[in-house]
Amino acid sequence: MTDNVVLDVEQIKKLLPHRPPMLLVEKLADIVPGQSATGYKAVSINEPFFMGHFPERAVMPGVLIVEAMAQTAGALVVHSQGGKTSSVVYFMTIENARFRKPVGPGDLLRMPVSLVRSRGPVWKFSGQAYVGDTLCAEAEFSAMVSDGAAG
Repeated sequence: MTDNVVLDVEQIKKLLPHRPPMLLVEKLADIVPGQSATGYKAVSINEPFFMGHFPERAVMPGVLIVEAMAQTAGALVVHSQGGKTSSVVYFMTIENARFRKPVGPGDLLRMPVSLVRSRGPVWKFSGQAYVGDTLCAEAEFSAMVSDGAAG
């Protein structure tokens, strides 16, 4: 059951260490703690990666779409653990990534992510990225939650 909370970018910044231009999720909704959430990213022509990818036809790099899905999952994990600000989520794997349709300026990415499994500090998710009802990308990814202490 969703917790009816919608997190805006300022609340997400309290959960993730990322900052622009690497903060790639601006809203988190449909949150089912410990299970799933939907992230949103409004893709703007002002994104720094568009200067080189590609100048003639702006396309959001697929790896950044996967990063945005992973940030959605990371924010969900930290939110589900009570928003512990000392937690840091580290990307570990990307599997079965598929890029089906280009994403460009003016698109609104909707990124539902769902928990596949968790074992201790390691969480595995599946995610999709849609523009409207069109599936643009999908992947499975895993991450480790750390207490953030330098070692």
